[in-house]
Amino acid sequence: MSNAASKQRPVYRNIHVTQILRYRLPLAGQLSILHRISGALLFLALPVILLPMFDRSISSEISFEEMKGIVSSPFVKIVLLGLIWAYMHHFCAGIRYLVLDLHIGTDKDSARKSAAVSFGISLALTAVFGLKLFGVF
Repeated sequence: MSNAASKQRPVYRNIHVTQILRYRLPLAGQLSILHRISGALLFLALPVILLPMFDRSISSEISFEEMKGIVSSPFVKIVLLGLIWAYMHHFCAGIRYLVLDLHIGTDKDSARKSAAVSFGISLALTAVFGLKLFGVF
């Protein structure tokens, strides 16, 4: 009995708002937060940016040419690159979460590896589509 009483139990406390920037989430936690951020970004961009651009591009040939001119702006390309990242990240992380829902790779090591793979694939796909967007190929 004295052996169990002498052991110090860890104390878990809530972190303060000023400690949030110093708190380091594991890779799977960072993936989860970015999955939520990318989903919110895509949800908010759909009615404000994506649908109006799509509507203007299919209205007529003249409006399509106007949209080509607008999209050739570097600022618009950077915004579109951010939306491409959001979509690729949300897609890859979503597939990871579907696999986790099947109870595959739920142990700590596998979850960390799948989070790293999800980050890597989404960034690689973003780079490929970004290079295409900026006219490299």
